[in-house]
Amino acid sequence: MNILFINNDGGGFADNIVIEDGTTVEKLFAQRIKNGRPEDYLIRLNRQPAAANQLLQDGDRVSFTPTKIEGAA
Repeated sequence: MNILFINNDGGGFADNIVIEDGTTVEKLFAQRIKNGRPEDYLIRLNRQPAAANQLLQDGDRVSFTPTKIEGAA
């Protein structure tokens, strides 16, 4: 299935990606943010806060935005 993935980490980008049926928000985070911790990100699904175990569906919009910026005082 296809979703819109928005990664606001670093330079940021948005892209339509293909994921497996049954993928959760937590699983997508682990696949896409290799060295990050979920508690350091604002994770949204269709512009609403998302639960880790929430299943993704075709056409969803997922965004990962860091709440802690490296080097920021």
